[in-house]
Amino acid sequence: MTHSTIAVALAERRKPFDWKRLIFMLTGIGLFSFIYYCPPWPDAIDPMGEHFVLSIQAKGALAVFALAATWWVFEVVPIGVTSLTIGLLQALFMIREPKVAFKDFMDPSVLFIFGSIVIGMVFTKTGLTKRIAYKMLSIVGEKTSMIYLGCFVMTAALTHVMAHTAVAATMFPLLMAINAFYTNETTPTRFGKGLFIGMAYVAGAGSIVTLLGAARGAVALGFYKDIMDVDISFFQLSMYMFPVGWLMVFLLWGFFMIVCKPERARIPGLKEKAKRMYHELGGWSRNEILTAVIVVGTILVIALKNFVPALGELDKTGILLCSTVAFFLFNILDIDDLEEIPWNIILLFAGAMSIGFCLWETGAAKWLAVNWLVIFQSSPPIVFIIGMAFFVMMMTNFIMNVAAIAISLPVALVVAPYLGVAGEVILFSALVVAGMPFLFLVGAAPNAIAYNSKQFSTGEFALYGIPASILLMLVTWLAVSVIWPLMGMQVFVTPTM
Repeated sequence: MTHSTIAVALAERRKPFDWKRLIFMLTGIGLFSFIYYCPPWPDAIDPMGEHFVLSIQAKGALAVFALAATWWVFEVVPIGVTSLTIGLLQALFMIREPKVAFKDFMDPSVLFIFGSIVIGMVFTKTGLTKRIAYKMLSIVGEKTSMIYLGCFVMTAALTHVMAHTAVAATMFPLLMAINAFYTNETTPTRFGKGLFIGMAYVAGAGSIVTLLGAARGAVALGFYKDIMDVDISFFQLSMYMFPVGWLMVFLLWGFFMIVCKPERARIPGLKEKAKRMYHELGGWSRNEILTAVIVVGTILVIALKNFVPALGELDKTGILLCSTVAFFLFNILDIDDLEEIPWNIILLFAGAMSIGFCLWETGAAKWLAVNWLVIFQSSPPIVFIIGMAFFVMMMTNFIMNVAAIAISLPVALVVAPYLGVAGEVILFSALVVAGMPFLFLVGAAPNAIAYNSKQFSTGEFALYGIPASILLMLVTWLAVSVIWPLMGMQVFVTPTM
């Protein structure tokens, strides 16, 4: 036995037992067992008297949901392994058929995230990330507060024209380059936490402004048209969402300047250093030009899908994956680059899709929605609106935001007329909160992408997310009570008797 082997063995022997990990591991298993083996729970009854039974499979979905949430937050095992546990529990306990539960791991949304992450990798490999970072830093200057603001504004602005997942993947290597200017250490810093968590948060805030930032907007508008027979245009949505989205961007900047105030107020000499390093990059290389053309072309086609009928049938994931194939065809990426892809993050989102579909298809999500919303059926109108928004905000941290809207809107729109609430304000308030899941990584792809920076833990993300979510609810209340009425939105109507 060599000296190095002996040293490693002694180090492992001296390593203290992780009681905290064991406690939270058993907590997750305990919650699963309690919910799954608990006697049947009462039906949920909507305002029209319809009963929603919580089946054995639906209760099983809630049990898996409880275990996964516990393990994700406290990182009992790698987050990708928790995602695999979601699939295997569904299969072992016959909550859903295995071929259905595991098929969600290759859902188009998961592959879209894969393609987005590849774009971020290409930006880093070709040097485009450094080129953009140096140019931005030479403009915003040396103050860390302005670096925060510059990164947040760029992130939010980009989500107006491209999917927030792609924006986060594009911004990630840029922020890594900026963080390298701040510190050479690998240990997390307050600046690093604020930079990456803030990017994830403002990506959501910016994505609510147009239909191009995420799929949830277009789906929700179509859903609303089917229920209410009212067509809301692209520009009408942007008009009402613009002040709310940008108010959140600037409030989040202030929020992170307080909770993640950088250790240093400025980085001396950064502006001149950034200018010098930008000039040292020289002219654009072949790979940089090819990457820019491929990415811009991909984004343009995805954006035009909403306006050009001939492109309407094309799947956005298919379009995005064309860019991945193109990077390999033009030798911008090679097989070694596949090993650099953060599969832990891909698996995280795959598990999120699986549990989301599980809650939806078994009826567990609908049962939760009805039980929650009927609590407010006799409340003042503003309380009902905020209560509905709160439910969507919480659910979108665990399941697809489109699903969170889909399970709550029908119930809310049934109750709304009796309380004198206009359907439009229900829709818009749901869209606001659905875009900003601040509590858990699984709530949105930008959250998971930011986690890859290793600047924060899942527990820290949730900890910062609590006050940020409270801030979001206050802004939603302000929009419903002040901003939207001033803009001409009808919030209250004559109650239906």
